[in-house]
Amino acid sequence: SRCVLKELESLGKALYGAKLIAQRFQVQNCSHHKEPVSGSACLLSMIEEGNPHHFFIATQDQDLANKVKKKAGVPLLFIIQNTMVLDKPSPKSLAFVQKLQTNQLVPEHQKQSIVELKEKEGLAKQEGGKRRKRKRPGGPNPLSCLKKKKKKTQEGQEPSAEKKKRRKRKRNRAKAGGVQPMEKNEEE
Repeated sequence: SRCVLKELESLGKALYGAKLIAQRFQVQNCSHHKEPVSGSACLLSMIEEGNPHHFFIATQDQDLANKVKKKAGVPLLFIIQNTMVLDKPSPKSLAFVQKLQTNQLVPEHQKQSIVELKEKEGLAKQEGGKRRKRKRPGGPNPLSCLKKKKKKTQEGQEPSAEKKKRRKRKRNRAKAGGVQPMEKNEEE
């Protein structure tokens, strides 16, 4: 705004670079044409009444930043180590947004009628109601912890470990000449 530029001019050569940067941006008209006020007071006056022009405030001044955080719907920018940082929304802004969302869902007259109908039917919230029990993590599955059962063997039968061993059959492959040695065939 013009007040900010006037304040930068009055501070002299120390902030000449900041003044050049501020002049590059569009200058917003404020209500202090004849009597300029301090930059922070001018910025606060511009964001009053819900920030109708959707201004962002960029400042390193902690006093101004704390005052801006008390207003709902005003984004705050500041610089940390040559990086511009957008501050997280203030609790006031979050509460304002939450209120707007709930008002948009159900109109006020319908809220009143809902409350009246709940009272008629006895569905109004009761303080001593049941609370759901919080589910806690349990241990392992009890069925997975059981010992394995041994198979019962009948007295007349041999256990599976004592079964007869089967002999593997060796395969003879024919050679390219078609002649097989006689000794191998006799062994079989």
